[in-house]
Amino acid sequence: MEANARWVATAAVAPVAWGTTYYVTRHYLPAGYPVWGAALRALPAGCLLLVLARTRPRGAWWWRSAVLGLLNTSVFFVLVYIAAQRLATSTASMVMALTPLVMTVTAWALVAQRPRAAHLAGGVTGLAGVVLMMWGRTGGTGTGGLIASVAAMLVSSVGFVLSQRWNSGAGVLATTAWQLSFGGVLLLAAAVVSEGAPPPMDTGALLAYGYLAVVATALAFLVWFAALRKLPAATVGLAGLLNPVTGVLLGTLLAAEGLTGRQLAGMALIVAGVLLGLPRAGAAPTPREPARPGDPSGRETAPAREG
Repeated sequence: MEANARWVATAAVAPVAWGTTYYVTRHYLPAGYPVWGAALRALPAGCLLLVLARTRPRGAWWWRSAVLGLLNTSVFFVLVYIAAQRLATSTASMVMALTPLVMTVTAWALVAQRPRAAHLAGGVTGLAGVVLMMWGRTGGTGTGGLIASVAAMLVSSVGFVLSQRWNSGAGVLATTAWQLSFGGVLLLAAAVVSEGAPPPMDTGALLAYGYLAVVATALAFLVWFAALRKLPAATVGLAGLLNPVTGVLLGTLLAAEGLTGRQLAGMALIVAGVLLGLPRAGAAPTPREPARPGDPSGRETAPAREG
């Protein structure tokens, strides 16, 4: 249980970092450039991790990286950028609070991880906490932003579970670097075609892009995918409920927004939901792909030479 708790804490780094994305995007990045915004976040992060990984995809990891890059990076980042520009943070947070339940169902379908009652209870408890915390907050609720937020939740849930299913044959640093790089290249091409020249940027925008690339992307995705290799997808998904908590605390610290008793109660419910999803001691390990012939240990220290 102690090891599981450590991995949940590791996974929590990602939603905390992602919880700052809406604020940074809304206040520091130029509006009207969603594809460029996504490309300038993904490609530098992928290149940074590629330098650290010092390896390239082989065999099946070429097409796997392309698929994961499309889902987890290209499509997801554009949708998040659109949602951040058009939707109130409170509304986006309530939509994304459905992610643990969606990931639970997706993991059941794709990797045969049958959900425990505690996972479902944790998801419902956390969702109730987010609704309680965000209810009544003012802001825009545009249809386009709402659609983008729902689509981002669905796309990322499928992509994250596929990342867990395809977790053999290469280390997590390499696979994270590959998918961010693939996704970043696709976004760069799409940005040039659809939006033309890069947006004008001042010092604040450059610093914001640097923060999003290094902290909210490279670091966040690395720890998230590492946790997915050690814990059930439903448990990792519950850690994502800390995303709206970060948004509220950020508003309190930086925008002088008040913190009400209702919001504190909502945060308590969210923490309770995350704790409910902790795996039991002695629970079955996360499903993995069969080891390759001649490698019964199924180690992940070298890229796969499949196909």
